[in-house]
Amino acid sequence: MWPGAVADALARFEWAFRQPGRYLNASQVWQPGLEVEYARDDLEEAMLHLPRGARTDLGRLIARIDDEFERRTLPNPGPVNAFTVGGWWWSRIREH
Repeated sequence: MWPGAVADALARFEWAFRQPGRYLNASQVWQPGLEVEYARDDLEEAMLHLPRGARTDLGRLIARIDDEFERRTLPNPGPVNAFTVGGWWWSRIREH
């Protein structure tokens, strides 16, 4: 993790969730490392290193992010692949 990693990840979600439409648009950012799935990976990593109080606070934010991300994506009915073996957020489909 680098200084500001959590703030950067939260900012990526804030930007994505401000975009219009029911579903997240996968074409808005199509560069490895910049998609919100990578931001969610960063938040998961941060949770492993935070003290209990900070972990609880960040966990509340992540729960809200997860709810909105799940609401704005669709389940992927396809087979498990290299992307879907990580967190559940990698197995969701965004609008193309």
